[in-house]
Amino acid sequence: MRKIGPAGMRWLKTIHLFFVSMWVGGGISIVLIYFLSSPSGGDELYASWASMKIVDDFVIIPGAMGNLLIGLLYGIFTNWGFFKHRWLVVKWVLTVAQILFGTFCLGPWLNGNAAIAFAERAAAAESPLFLHNQSMVAFWGVVQVSFLVLMVWVSVFRPWRRRKAP
Repeated sequence: MRKIGPAGMRWLKTIHLFFVSMWVGGGISIVLIYFLSSPSGGDELYASWASMKIVDDFVIIPGAMGNLLIGLLYGIFTNWGFFKHRWLVVKWVLTVAQILFGTFCLGPWLNGNAAIAFAERAAAAESPLFLHNQSMVAFWGVVQVSFLVLMVWVSVFRPWRRRKAP
C-alpha cells in the first residue's frame, strides 16, 4: 500500500490534534459542568444535563470517532503501523475501550439523566435511577478524562520500546 509523504503526515497530525482537542476538551467540559453547576430548580437541573448531552453528542462523539478514523489512516498509510510500538498498542486498546464504554455505559447514563430531568424537572433529583446515573457519570467521567489525559501523555512521551518482530 502506498504511504503518504511529509505534507500528508503534517495534515494527518493536524487533523488528529483537532479531534484530540475535541475529545479531551469535551470530556473536561462535561466533568466541569457536572461538578461546578449547582442547579437550584428543575429547569436548571435539566439545563445542566442537557448541556452535558449536547457536548457529548456534538463534541465528544465526533472527536472520538475522528480519532479512531485518523488512527486507522495512520496505521494503513504510514510506517507507524498498528502494533510496531507498545505505546501504539496501548493507545489502540484505550481508544477502543473508551469508545465502547462511552457508547454502552456513559452515554446511556448521561442521556438517561437528560431525559429524566426533562420529564420530571426538580423531582428527578429524588429518582433512584437518576441518582444512580448521576453517580456513575461523576465517577466514570473522571476516569474517562484521566484515561484521555494518559493517552495524550503516551502520545507525547512514547514510552516503552519498539516491539520485537515475531
